[in-house]
Amino acid sequence: MAKRIGIDVGGTNVKIALVDDGKIIYSNSVPTYAKMGYEYTVNNIKQAIKDLMKETNTETKDIQGIGFDFPGQVDCKTGVVKLAPNIPGWVNVPIAQMIEEEFHIPTRIDNDVRCAALGELKFGAGRGCENFICITVGTGIGSGIVINGKVVRGASNAAGELGHIKLQMNGGPICGCGDTGCLEAFASGPSIVAMAQDYIKGGKSTKFREMAAAEGGEITPYMVAKAAEAGDPVAKRIFEIVGEYIGIGLTSVINLLNPEKVIIGGGVAEAGDLLFDPIRRTIKERAMVVAGEAVEIVPAELGNSAGVIGASMLIDA
Repeated sequence: MAKRIGIDVGGTNVKIALVDDGKIIYSNSVPTYAKMGYEYTVNNIKQAIKDLMKETNTETKDIQGIGFDFPGQVDCKTGVVKLAPNIPGWVNVPIAQMIEEEFHIPTRIDNDVRCAALGELKFGAGRGCENFICITVGTGIGSGIVINGKVVRGASNAAGELGHIKLQMNGGPICGCGDTGCLEAFASGPSIVAMAQDYIKGGKSTKFREMAAAEGGEITPYMVAKAAEAGDPVAKRIFEIVGEYIGIGLTSVINLLNPEKVIIGGGVAEAGDLLFDPIRRTIKERAMVVAGEAVEIVPAELGNSAGVIGASMLIDA
C-alpha cells in the first residue's frame, strides 16, 4: 500500500502524520492559531506537509492521498469545511481544492469522529465488523456509524450526531447546539464538571474538591475520575449517572441499528470501567433482547491516533 498523509485539525493544534498500512511512520503538529484566520492555518498546514515530505525523503509520487478530519460540518463530496464551531473563521473553506492545487495529490475531508470510526474499522477495535457505532465522549459526544462495512454519511454529510439524541421532552440543560434535552448536555465532560460543582455547592466533602484546591481550584473530568478510582462515593456516583445517560442514548441506537459493537473513545472514556460498567449494565437492562445480546461495548484501540489514521484512509472510503 502506498503511503498516505492524515491530518487532524483541532482548535489548538493540527496533527499531521505519514501513514503506511495503518502504521504512523512520522508525525508532527503545528499550532492552529485560529484567531489569525483560516488562510494562516492553511499556509501552516502546507508548510507542515512540505516538512513531512522533506523529513521522510518522500516525493509527491509516493503519496497516494491526503485526508483531513475536522470537528464540525463538512461536505465530503466537494471537500469544503462548511462550519467548524471550535475553529473561528472556518466557514465554507474549500480546503481539499487548496491542497490539491498546491501538491497535486488527491485530497479528501470528513468529520473527525467519522474518521475515527474509519480508523477503528480498518485497524482498530472495529476490524472484522460489518456494523458498529464509534463514539467519542469528551467536551462533546460525537459518533461515526458503520453499516455493512461502510461509513454512513447521510443525505447532507451530517449523520452520526448521537450526542443530540433527545433524552428529555421539555426543559433540561441547554446543549451547545442550542436545544435542550440532548444526551451531550447530560453526559459529556462539562456535564461531569457541572455535577461535581453542584455536589460541592450542596456541602459535600469530596476528594476531587481537595484535588482541585491543590491545583488552583478548577475541577476537571480527570480529577473526578481519579477521585472515583480512589473510592470517593460522590465521584463514583457521578460516573454512574453519566454512564446511565450514555447507556440510555446508546440503547436507542442499538435497537435501531443492531450493531455488533459500540466502540467508545475520547478523554472521558479513559475513566475505563467507571464509565463502561454502568453503560453496559444500562444497555443490558434497557435494550431489546435480541439486539442487546448481540452487541459488545468495547474501548477504542487507536486512541489519539484514530483521527489521522482514519483520515489517511479517506481516499478509498
